[in-house]
Amino acid sequence: MNQIIKFTANRVWRTYRGGKLLDMIEGKENPQDSSFPEDWIGSTVEARNIGREHISEGLAMVKNDQGKYVPFRQLLEKDPQFFLGQSGGTIRSMNDIPLVKYLDSSTRLHFQAHPTREFAQERLNMPRGKTEAYVILETREDISTPYIYAGFQRSPSRAQLKEWIETQDITSIESCFDKIPVKPGDVFILPGGRPHALGEGILMLEIMEPSDLAVRFEFERCGYEIPEQARFMGKDIETALDVFNFAPVPSEKINAEFRCYPKVIAVDEQGNKLEELIGASETSCFTVKRAQIKGYFKRNENAFFYGIVTEGTGVLRMGDKITQLNRWDRFFCPLGVREFEYQTDLGMSILECYPGNS
Repeated sequence: MNQIIKFTANRVWRTYRGGKLLDMIEGKENPQDSSFPEDWIGSTVEARNIGREHISEGLAMVKNDQGKYVPFRQLLEKDPQFFLGQSGGTIRSMNDIPLVKYLDSSTRLHFQAHPTREFAQERLNMPRGKTEAYVILETREDISTPYIYAGFQRSPSRAQLKEWIETQDITSIESCFDKIPVKPGDVFILPGGRPHALGEGILMLEIMEPSDLAVRFEFERCGYEIPEQARFMGKDIETALDVFNFAPVPSEKINAEFRCYPKVIAVDEQGNKLEELIGASETSCFTVKRAQIKGYFKRNENAFFYGIVTEGTGVLRMGDKITQLNRWDRFFCPLGVREFEYQTDLGMSILECYPGNS
C-alpha cells in the first residue's frame, strides 16, 4: 500500500460528554453531545475503559489491499520499515507513534494528571507516559470565555491534596488553579505530572504519547462516577500522588511553561509557509508542524506523520497519485513517501503530527 492512508471516524467512549461538533463534521442528521466526545485518528492504542473491557475501542480500522477492514496497527506491522522507518539504527515501534485525537467537550473535563515517561517505565512497567499537547481548533458560540486549567498556580501540600481527593472537595481543588483563556489557534504543551482540566465548549486536536494512563482525581462528572479501579491507574492513592508535579506555576509564568509559539521553518515564493508548533525544545515525545498552503507546496520529509486538514480544501499529490483533502479530513503519510506536494486553489491549512526524537 504505497500511498497516503485516509481515516474515517473512530469515536471512543469517555467518562465525560461532548462530540456534537464531531457529529457535525461527520454529517450526522441530528448532531448531539453524548459519551463519545473523542475521535482517535489512526490510533494504534486501545482505550482503557473500565466496565467496557468486552468492547474493543480506540484501534483505528483501515482497508487493506484485499479490501478488508483490519486494525491500522496490523497494516503497519506488515512493513514497519516503509511505514515507520528507523530511529537510532533500529526500526521504530508502535510506542513511537503519537496518539492523535479530535476532542470536543461540552462540559469541563475531570481534573486529572498523567505520568511522565520515566514514571510509567519505573513504576507501571509501561513504555510511555502521557505528555500531551493541545491545538485549539474552535470554541462553541455559547461559551463566552473558553479556558483550560494547567498546573497548580497555588500548590497544595501532598497531605492537603490527599484529603481533598478522598473527600472530593472539588471547590478546594479548583481553587488551586487559574482559568487560562483560550482561542482558536492557541497551542499548549502539558508535560506528564502537571494536573490539568479542559474547559467546556472546546474543539481541539490533542497530541500525546501513545497511552491511556491517567490519574483522575475528580470522580464524578455529568452524573457518571468513575469506578475505583479507573481512578488511579489500578494503583492506590499514594502511588497516584507520586505522579503529581507539585511545583507551582504562578500566573505570570503560565505562558512560558505551557504555551507554544509558532516558529517559521520555511516560506517559498508563493507564500506557502511551514511552521513548527511543538518541537524538541518543548518535548522529545512528538513534533507538530503546520503547513499553510497558498498554491503548490512541494514537500520532502524524512519521517512519518498524521495530517489533519483544519482549513480549506485541496489535494495531496504523490507522483501520479492524487488524494483529495477536505476540511477535517485526516490521513497518514508513511516514511516511505518522502516527496509529495500539496495543491489548493483557495487555501488550505494542515497540521502534521510526527514522532518525537526519542
